[in-house]
Amino acid sequence: MDIQEKTIAKIRLMPDSLVQEVNDYIDFLLMKHNGNNWELWLQFSESLNMAESDFSEYLSNLEDYEERLAQGEVQW
Repeated sequence: MDIQEKTIAKIRLMPDSLVQEVNDYIDFLLMKHNGNNWELWLQFSESLNMAESDFSEYLSNLEDYEERLAQGEVQW
C-alpha cells in the first residue's frame, strides 16, 4: 500500500467534519506550492487579520460607550 492509499484509507474513517478540514488543508498546501496563489493567500490572510483587528477595536469601543451610557456620561 502506497502513501496515497494509506492516506485515503485514513480519510475514509474520519467523520465529515474532519474530512472538510483535511480538504481545506489540501487546498492550502496546493496554494502554498503554487507561487502565485501563495501570494494571493498571504494577501487574503493579511486582510482577514486586519478586518478582525478592526472588529475587535469596534467591540471594545462599543463596550466603552455602553458603560459610559449606563453611567449617564453620554446620552442618546
